[in-house]
Amino acid sequence: MKRLIEKGLMFGNLVHISSPALIERYNRALRHLSGKTTALTDFHVDISGYSPEVGDELGDPLYLNPNGVNRQFILLTTEQKRAPLLNVKFSTSRDILRQFIEDNESQLFALTATDAVAGELVNSVFKVTSPRRLFDLKKVEVEADTVGGTLKTATQLGNMVDRFKTEDDAWFDDVLIADMIGAAKQTGDVTRNPVHLSQTLFEQGAFWTAHYGGLYLFPDLEHPAVIASGEKPDEDLPIKYVFDLSQRNRIAKFFDYNDLVEPIVKARGVDAAQILQQKMDFITIDTAANAGIDLSKLDRSDMRRLARRHVEQLPDEYHALAQVQSWARSGGRWPRISSDHPAYFYTLRAADTEHRDLVNMLLAELCPLDVRQLFICHKELFYRTYAGWPEAKKAYVADFLAREYQVDKEGAREALFGHEPDMQGEVSAPTEDLIARVGPWGAVRRP
Repeated sequence: MKRLIEKGLMFGNLVHISSPALIERYNRALRHLSGKTTALTDFHVDISGYSPEVGDELGDPLYLNPNGVNRQFILLTTEQKRAPLLNVKFSTSRDILRQFIEDNESQLFALTATDAVAGELVNSVFKVTSPRRLFDLKKVEVEADTVGGTLKTATQLGNMVDRFKTEDDAWFDDVLIADMIGAAKQTGDVTRNPVHLSQTLFEQGAFWTAHYGGLYLFPDLEHPAVIASGEKPDEDLPIKYVFDLSQRNRIAKFFDYNDLVEPIVKARGVDAAQILQQKMDFITIDTAANAGIDLSKLDRSDMRRLARRHVEQLPDEYHALAQVQSWARSGGRWPRISSDHPAYFYTLRAADTEHRDLVNMLLAELCPLDVRQLFICHKELFYRTYAGWPEAKKAYVADFLAREYQVDKEGAREALFGHEPDMQGEVSAPTEDLIARVGPWGAVRRP
């Protein structure tokens, strides 16, 4: 993993903490949440305040995420909103934290000027004792306060101010007045500068969880389902359809029934042939690396020669994508790729729905040879699979991502997964065409 770290592909965009004042605040918050402290004088934190260095020091990578359910967080600066979330257990956690920080940025900026803000993503489940319990995770509430309890004190002061204004004898209540003065020393004038966090309750519809080998839950669709990365749960779940990744036809129908995907060659504003070529290149690299070929300093002509030299060893995914690419470039023979073909999901991307990121994450798991999509959409799985690759493939992929992706992340994501609006700012609805009627995606049709 050292190669990934050096190229900024792992632990990238973390916030560096080295100021003695910030470290002291971090320790106060950490002691408040977990009873632990760090002796480090220099470390990095993610959006939740989790530090891989501190986790290594404590021997506990879940020191801010006990039981992997109610994620705790420590905010030292609002700049943490730009950082990734490490050790992800739920796909929604980073978005909730980022939205919480953005919605309350001015208040959090003021609070973190003098203290750390500590809190928790709270739901009704404290421990996932069975897959069925995951269906109870419908809402997440963000509870937060400074370690010194500024928000709690501000609420109390606000109530005292209301009493002072409305009760007839409040002017003569020396105890009330003394309490107000004491609280105001901590919070300031809450009548002019109210200290209050808004938007702390978030809905959690469809999501991915690392629990039970990895589960994708889509309970809020017209045709709901659960898709398991490993073995399907052996207990009855409150949902009709439960698939595992081997049930490709059923997953394809699930995508189709809910309009969750679109063919890459139908996507507007993208170079479909180039995207398909890159997927083919990644497949070529995998084949060559497993054959012990040196992959350093490859150019486009080298890649073509590699493909020709190992054409017999290239898997079915490559040959099918080559046929689709030929059609996209020059109107060649139209391939028919059914949903049980290993190349099928490589030809798709998520449609423009609220579940786009989650669907692209699932597609990345269904297309493990497309290492760029795997890195962008499912980093946890990327890091696990990377560890088992031949050194030649590790070096090539790390160099490629640093060279081609890191320099323009937003542009790459837009080219691969985005949905460009028209001149009026609206996305045009896809039209029925040859691809929809007779193309490889016609193998899965609505009844």
